[in-house]
Amino acid sequence: MAKSRTIYVCQNCGRTSPREMGRCPGCDEWNTMVEQVEAPEPSGMARRVAGERSEPKRLAEIEGDPWERWPIPMEEFSRVLGGGIVPGSLILIGGEPGIGKSTLLLQVVAMMADYTGPALYVSGEESARQIKMRAERLGITSDNLFLVTETNLHVILNHVEQLRPRVLVVDSIQTTYHDDLQSAPGNVSQVKQCASVFQQLAKESGIAVFLVGHVTKEGSIAGPRVLEHIVDTVLYLEGDAFHTFRLLRSVKNRFGATSEVGVFEMQGGGMIEVLNPSEAFLAERVINAPGSVIVVTMEGTRPLLAEVQALATTTSFANPRRTANGVDFNRLALVAAVLTRRAGIRLSEQDIFVNVIGGLKIDEPAADLAVALAIASSVKDRPMPADLAVVGEIGLSGEIRAVSQLPARMNEAAKLGFGRVLIPKTVRRGDPLPDIIDSIAVRSLDEALDVVFRGDH
Repeated sequence: MAKSRTIYVCQNCGRTSPREMGRCPGCDEWNTMVEQVEAPEPSGMARRVAGERSEPKRLAEIEGDPWERWPIPMEEFSRVLGGGIVPGSLILIGGEPGIGKSTLLLQVVAMMADYTGPALYVSGEESARQIKMRAERLGITSDNLFLVTETNLHVILNHVEQLRPRVLVVDSIQTTYHDDLQSAPGNVSQVKQCASVFQQLAKESGIAVFLVGHVTKEGSIAGPRVLEHIVDTVLYLEGDAFHTFRLLRSVKNRFGATSEVGVFEMQGGGMIEVLNPSEAFLAERVINAPGSVIVVTMEGTRPLLAEVQALATTTSFANPRRTANGVDFNRLALVAAVLTRRAGIRLSEQDIFVNVIGGLKIDEPAADLAVALAIASSVKDRPMPADLAVVGEIGLSGEIRAVSQLPARMNEAAKLGFGRVLIPKTVRRGDPLPDIIDSIAVRSLDEALDVVFRGDH
């Protein structure tokens, strides 16, 4: 019989060490190495789950449509998953505490219970009474939704075997523990082993399993990185604590496109899907305000219109400040340098603040031109044309580079009532531009500034 051994595991990055250490050699954090006992390979129910032995089959002999999906009445959630839930899939959802993970999943699992059959919601952090109170607030009355408060993996599997649900929610994977392991719940070995058992359960029984994951202070899902490799789909629920909008973002999906985004609004009655997020993000826009520019960004396959605001003011410090909220700080520094060097706009004595309205975060370089024009508009104290949207990437030479999915961006701007779009001169092949909106093509940042502030087009 194999013997257990003691190792030390970093609770931040998952690095292991055979001896005790005060500082983790992987992430350089202090006091994160925790002792744990590594037990021999577990046996019994956790290894068998469904009890079937693997047997190779010819591809032609495998029955069933691998892309069969269960439709979800919540359109935004369905979009992120790629069109619905794939039976037997293992889905991990993470997010900050209080962001609305449990609320969203309770709504979704209640909808699926009415469509697919029995659904089981397992909570390791709340009592059944607390979940019942939330369900009453959300107006959930499904007779096929079952609740249980449990953290023991073997007990959870027994409930699954007796109930045979079609959808299972485990909230959360960090509170679930395996009897055969001596370490505490949430440790690396516990999270890894429990996730592996749920993976085997999903694949052999066809149950769709949702796992809720805690996040670290850096925003990544806590536990070993292998957890994200085990699951089929990884979703992050994002949002600003001071805004009601929540973004459900897919960063991994074996059954659909990654980087898809669903937009929700947190209200008293739960998560309400926002079917036209562009209109919601522009609802409080002030027309003809200096420093305000509308950018057409892409979130996965969805075009979104967002308002980028900039404020430039004379600094009172030796080194001017650069503050970015919703855009990458390094991209802001790059755009400010190009404005100074290529367009002749002096920013060495200006504090620059850039903000994306609504708590939206824009990562793609296609927002460079909008950031540059917003800063220039604030410096010149001249508003942008109210009917103009902007999209384009800026190079270090001041050139405006082509962006992806330009027709979809222009169509979205036309839907929202914009009459013109400022776009790069170079258009990628195979992207015929729509004729329902006027396009103004520019080759350089200097040319874009001439078009916007001098009308030379």
